[in-house]
Amino acid sequence: MNGAGKNEAGLNGAGMDGAGLTDEEIGHLLEKLDLGQKVRLLTGASNWRTYAEPAIGLRALTFSDGPAGVRGDAWDERDTSLVLPSPTALAAAWDDELAAELGGLLATEARRKGVDVLLAPTLNLHRSPLGGRHFECFSEDPLLTGRTGAALIGGVQSGGVAATAKHFVANDAETDRLTVDVRVDEQTLREVYLAPFEAAVEAGVRVVMSAYNQVNGVTMAAAPLLERPLKSEWGFDGPVVSDWGAVRSLLDTARAAQDLAMPGPGGPWADGLRAAVEQGLVPMERIDDKVRRLLRLADRVGALGDPPRVRRPTDPPTAAPGAPPRALLRRAVAAGTVLLRNDGELLPLDPARLRSVAVIGAHAAAVRIQGGGSAEVFPASLVSPLDGIRAALAGTAEVTYSPGLPPSALPRPLDPVRTDGPPTRDPVSGEPGVLVRLLDADGAELHAEHRLSGRIVEPARVAGAETVEIRALIRPRQEGEWTLAVGGWGPLSLAVAGRTLLSGTFPLDSDDPTRVHVAPPYRSVRTALAAGEEVEVVARRGLAPGTGVATILAAAPPPGDAATALASAVAAARDADAAVVVVGTTEESESEGRDRDTLGLPDGQDALIRAVVRANPRTVVILNTGGPVALPWRAEVPALLLAWFPGQEAGDGLADVLFGRAEPGGRLPTTWAAAEEDVPVLRIRPERGRLHYAEGPFIGYRAWLRSGTSPAYWFGHGLGYTGWSYGAMEAPSEVIAGRPFDVRIRLRNTGPRRGREVVQLYAAGTSLTGEPPVRRLVGYAAVVADPGEEVVAVVRVDGRATERWSVERHRWETVPGELLLRGGRSAGDLPLSAVITVSGPPGRSPGAATESALR
Repeated sequence: MNGAGKNEAGLNGAGMDGAGLTDEEIGHLLEKLDLGQKVRLLTGASNWRTYAEPAIGLRALTFSDGPAGVRGDAWDERDTSLVLPSPTALAAAWDDELAAELGGLLATEARRKGVDVLLAPTLNLHRSPLGGRHFECFSEDPLLTGRTGAALIGGVQSGGVAATAKHFVANDAETDRLTVDVRVDEQTLREVYLAPFEAAVEAGVRVVMSAYNQVNGVTMAAAPLLERPLKSEWGFDGPVVSDWGAVRSLLDTARAAQDLAMPGPGGPWADGLRAAVEQGLVPMERIDDKVRRLLRLADRVGALGDPPRVRRPTDPPTAAPGAPPRALLRRAVAAGTVLLRNDGELLPLDPARLRSVAVIGAHAAAVRIQGGGSAEVFPASLVSPLDGIRAALAGTAEVTYSPGLPPSALPRPLDPVRTDGPPTRDPVSGEPGVLVRLLDADGAELHAEHRLSGRIVEPARVAGAETVEIRALIRPRQEGEWTLAVGGWGPLSLAVAGRTLLSGTFPLDSDDPTRVHVAPPYRSVRTALAAGEEVEVVARRGLAPGTGVATILAAAPPPGDAATALASAVAAARDADAAVVVVGTTEESESEGRDRDTLGLPDGQDALIRAVVRANPRTVVILNTGGPVALPWRAEVPALLLAWFPGQEAGDGLADVLFGRAEPGGRLPTTWAAAEEDVPVLRIRPERGRLHYAEGPFIGYRAWLRSGTSPAYWFGHGLGYTGWSYGAMEAPSEVIAGRPFDVRIRLRNTGPRRGREVVQLYAAGTSLTGEPPVRRLVGYAAVVADPGEEVVAVVRVDGRATERWSVERHRWETVPGELLLRGGRSAGDLPLSAVITVSGPPGRSPGAATESALR
């Protein structure tokens, strides 16, 4: 259907032993429930759990955010998780087997934390590079997104855990995401934005999440798209869960194919659904269908039965039995790292020829391993690039470090393991971290506990508690004027050394769940602190109703001198045999809940790169970003690596690439521009509540091809540590519309070492409307070869590649004629071509795809 293919691990029991209940058996269970019991099941019992129903042996289902890790049902930094590379990094690997392995690892983590349903993968697209949450999405291309998502789903569900395809649909930006009305034509919706979700259903995904936004005037929780195509056309038989808080009305959503409203226990359905059914406003058949789907999900994850049926997970189809998780995560870092540029074959660096290496940039020591927002998890360990390089060169070369820029002036939550923050300890236990207390109306302590972070998203729930307090002793490393901050809504105060510096009430001004509950704004003060002298800092927040759950105590050191920091970095680079500069985005520029204002790196980083390259021509730049950034200096840099948000094993995986122990296996899942003004599809800000996808299917590389301009790096681009020559492409001369076919591409490893190449196939044919054909990715395959070895890549092309969506007849159709295939290394490097004839239903005028149409 979408080139994803059937994923057996995701079908008929999601890879778990034992057959599930039949529809007849589920029907018998349904008959045991009265209306009140049925309605109760359709709204969450809490933030992360559904209701149990002992009458039919149903236990509660537990949900958890993903996709780069499984947090579990509580925001508690003491409950750590494995942190995977970001979805953009996973898609950059172009490796279905790796995605399935990592999905299996997520399932293991979910079972360890008692999670039944993982809220991943995110199948929205990179429509504009300014999207602030693109690190959580795979790609700009629906086929790559669909295949990667299907593979991850298969891995997760082979482990006995349900995956969730989200956010259905056209939820491709964060600005006004709760209310924006996305206007998109029917053909584009079908061929581009719905395609990855169709692939997920084919892969057997157990849950689909409806998005916050509207599409063509209808909020997604009430949208007819949930019925057709999702359920009636594609055959999705699981429940549709709402994004958290997305069910904001009663009748339209209850009458629609929306099945479960989360979170709970309150909400429109909890308050009024039973009465609406009793008054005949919502059909009983609709309620029964919703409950039936929920019971089917519960059965599939082993939550239904008396006692619940034991469903033994199977190994993920590609997992190496007994493989250490950290080794897999380390391998995944290298697999997704993209080598964008390697002039003079500077990389890989030979450790035997190095006496000294300068590591430069704040991100080298404080690397971003994940994006911000609801998907964040707490790692048990973290290897920074600086750590990884030092370990790799231990006993071989001297490694020096310079941040190159003054410390950030933006407060960060107190964290005893952060290298850029002050050491902190609990004033009672003396352990690293903070003391959290819950107080009653008179200020008396009701509960106290030691915590490891100044970011408390979900404090303990204690009856009578009216204030949460975070208390810490901090020991500044630097003398000067520090910035201290308290984050949250409602009544807030901040005291330093017994002196109250901030007190006031800050009313809630947002309804975005992330901003309300996860990342509230900071209220800051500045105060002089002495280096090495411990001082107590106390933040308090009144637990007023409707003010969210998060309370944060944060700090930032005194602003440093930019010129001095830059000079130190230049001196370090000049004295070293090689320099490695790590730069990237910040929590303010790439996070859920907001889009980016610019593609530029934060202030000073472009200048830092240029200064270091001038000081040392043997400079490697590593980009630590979730999505594209502007590259005004790219022609000056000899070696450029894209690391994305690489997960907890970032440093060791990048060191493997830098020093040649592993090849940079990544290829771009998204086109990168040199400058923001070059991007053909950029606008993501709604106008009067509407966001028009006026470009139609022309996003990403398709938009660049239509514009006639070249980006800095095309979709699919990526260099390895060897070379390849492409030989011949063999394709059938004629194919039948709607049926898959194979294309064989011969290539040879012409370089000095074993390598992996991702062979990509693109196609364009006559459209139903007679408009110029759109070149699109229709298949890809990876090959591995030794030096001098010739191999053949067999690329399977799904039958959907010969079809287009007819707006007139609302179905997939084919115009018989010629289909032009192009094969090669990226959307902009396609040396091979072939023309095939597509045979279809008679009575249509054939058309031909021209070479000029494919530029």
